[in-house]
Amino acid sequence: MGALQISDVKCVGCGICVGTCPYDALRLEDDLAVVSEEICTLCGACVDSCPYEAIVLLKESFEAESIEDYSGICVYAEHRFQKLSSVVPEIVGAARRLKESLGKTVSAILIGDDLSGMQEELLSYGVDEVWTVTDPRITDFAEDVHAEVVSQILREKRPEIFLGGGTIVGRSLLPRVAVKIPTGLTADCTELEIDPETKLLKQTRPAFGGNIMATILTRNHRPQMATVRHKVMKAAERVSPDHLGKIVPMDFVRVPDPRIEVLEFVKEDTETVNIADADIIVSAGRGIKDPKNLPVVQSLARAMGGALGASRAAVDSGWVAYSHQVGQTGKTVNPVIYVACGISGAIQHLAGMKSSDIIVAINSDMHAPIFDVAHFGIVGDLFEVIPEMVKQIQGGN
Repeated sequence: MGALQISDVKCVGCGICVGTCPYDALRLEDDLAVVSEEICTLCGACVDSCPYEAIVLLKESFEAESIEDYSGICVYAEHRFQKLSSVVPEIVGAARRLKESLGKTVSAILIGDDLSGMQEELLSYGVDEVWTVTDPRITDFAEDVHAEVVSQILREKRPEIFLGGGTIVGRSLLPRVAVKIPTGLTADCTELEIDPETKLLKQTRPAFGGNIMATILTRNHRPQMATVRHKVMKAAERVSPDHLGKIVPMDFVRVPDPRIEVLEFVKEDTETVNIADADIIVSAGRGIKDPKNLPVVQSLARAMGGALGASRAAVDSGWVAYSHQVGQTGKTVNPVIYVACGISGAIQHLAGMKSSDIIVAINSDMHAPIFDVAHFGIVGDLFEVIPEMVKQIQGGN
């Protein structure tokens, strides 16, 4: 990964670097600066602050000529409580489509303390090889252990493409891995394809608040890493039982002891289902005016058997928990029916829900941008419209 080198010839023991280090990784011993390697993150703040140029940051270089040694497509099989994340079939589906262009195998990294049932499930999605590591130290929330184990596997197996989910776990884990490899990482991709000429992975994601789509190439490093936004890729279909996939234990991996201690996991207590998995979502926006009016929208969600969503404005106002936020900075959803209640339709919100099969908008402003993407629009007071909709759904007269 790299190292911090301090010259005992140039260092005068001024202590400026000690005060600059944001991680308290430096100290003075015998009038010389000394680094605690187990704490240092190689951020480089001390290098910039040293007036005597006594500190040098040595970063591990990448052997460009070794790119040809990398082959195949690998996905990270995220799971929790012995169940694969719902984003995994989507990542595998994306990998299998890339396989059609590259003609290379698709593998999956599956690690944890109990993998029973999940290996076979991955094979059923068409994965060619499942690379496994089973160890009691690899718990669901030990991200430091996961990062080290995944990095060891990638260094040894050398896939040319590595994909993960744009989930809370994926957004935290894959950057750690990218630093350890080292390589680049494109986050929250909405499209992946192979360039027919260069055979590079074209990684497309929204930029500048969703106003443009940026396509990124990783030319000089491997693997080409990307996280895939949830609910934008078509999930892999199950393959025939005679699919010749196999489970391959990664016996060479050295599992470290965890440095992160998880004290407790508190599951959110909610009356509705997770919006990322919901087929019907009813979302509240700034138009509900006050948190005491949220039950109006909740009543429609319950009547339709759906999940409660929210715009960023409603979440930022403290009316709804962040876990319900839909949009560029929240969750991307793809339900069968999406009902936007009092949501104007800012581009950041549209980026998270515009792929829904059916969009219903309820807004008193007939010029609201939400009507530009809605399949059905109702111009009216939501406090009058929603109770009538609930009444009709429940079979009232």
